[in-house]
Amino acid sequence: MTALRTGVAPETDTEPARVLPAYSVERQRQARQLENFPIAAWLLRPGRREARGAIYGFCRLIDDLGDENLGDPKTLLGLAREELDACYAGQPHHPVFQRLQPVIQRFQLAPEPFQRLIQANLQDQELSHYRSWAELDQYCTLSATPVGELVLALEGIRDPERVGYSDAICTGLQLANMWQDVASDLARGRRYLPLDVLVEHGATEEEWWSGAVTPGMLAAETHAVARARRLLIDGWPLVGRVPNLMRLEMATFILCGLAATAAVLEAGARVFAEKAVLSPARRRRAVWQAGWAWRQAAPPRSS
Repeated sequence: MTALRTGVAPETDTEPARVLPAYSVERQRQARQLENFPIAAWLLRPGRREARGAIYGFCRLIDDLGDENLGDPKTLLGLAREELDACYAGQPHHPVFQRLQPVIQRFQLAPEPFQRLIQANLQDQELSHYRSWAELDQYCTLSATPVGELVLALEGIRDPERVGYSDAICTGLQLANMWQDVASDLARGRRYLPLDVLVEHGATEEEWWSGAVTPGMLAAETHAVARARRLLIDGWPLVGRVPNLMRLEMATFILCGLAATAAVLEAGARVFAEKAVLSPARRRRAVWQAGWAWRQAAPPRSS
């Protein structure tokens, strides 16, 4: 464990803070700048901004423990689970969890969404190929929907209807990100696109791993993009059912997600070799559209 990038105490010191990598607020800010769907912090009151930042720090740390070769992922994620438990019954040692604990207490956040995010990254260590939409949907309930549930819980929103809309949005965003990142997932030995969808469109798993882009693979990717878009649109009613400026924020998330899926379609075969990047111009257009579309009953068709 001494190879971790955060300074490690002597081997006799086994506190979680000594073996989990440090994750500064600055590191979180840098990571956020690389994402399609950054938190619109300027829309939030300081208290909410701090709370969102603490949750975001947890999410980024857990993702990095699973993906970034910081050590043995299962061991590190197990230590993160211990730190999370300490947030509810004790005193955490790691700075990310120390920042998170007062937010959990102030907003009475349940442990289950945080636990699901850890479980999603543990699942990534065991399961890298998905056979059906049912399997992938189950994964998204671990990796995506907890984030929306936590954001809503900060506003005291826990009713099934609005949480259901949030789940659709978060799953749609997760899928949009997956279809943008097909190339990097291939490099990691992962296939999120369900095998059933490949077969339905005349492609094979052998073609997928070979890197030879066939009409069937392109058709399967298009099918997958359509599912992401449908989920994002299905979640649009949430825009009118959240408080104040959060409506603009939700509209921005959805429209950026739709813009990302459009970028995937435009990339065509290139998406299997490089990420389909959401350009700054397209992102600005989505934000501009959100400025007026949040008042509408449906997202604009041009997205």
